[in-house]
Amino acid sequence: MARPIARWGAALGLGALWWWAVLRLALVPGAGALEAGVVAGGWGLSLLPVHCVPKSHAVGAVDPRRWAWAWRAGRVRRLGPATKASPHHRSDAGSAPW
Repeated sequence: MARPIARWGAALGLGALWWWAVLRLALVPGAGALEAGVVAGGWGLSLLPVHCVPKSHAVGAVDPRRWAWAWRAGRVRRLGPATKASPHHRSDAGSAPW
């Protein structure tokens, strides 16, 4: 029970510190680098992807060995041209109707 309380306390304390720095930076003409650093650091932490899980635990994740197999299989089959599309016409080939 102590862990969730400590987490909430830390989150509320750091949130209050961040808001203090934001308001001080916006309202006090003499605010300096300390407040700007706290604001920038808090904003940077908000960009972290906190809901990510390891690829092995993700739903629908493809096994890395499957990618390696597909890559090797693709290299073996590339004996001919890479595409079946028709080649580009040359400008002097007479393909234009005029």
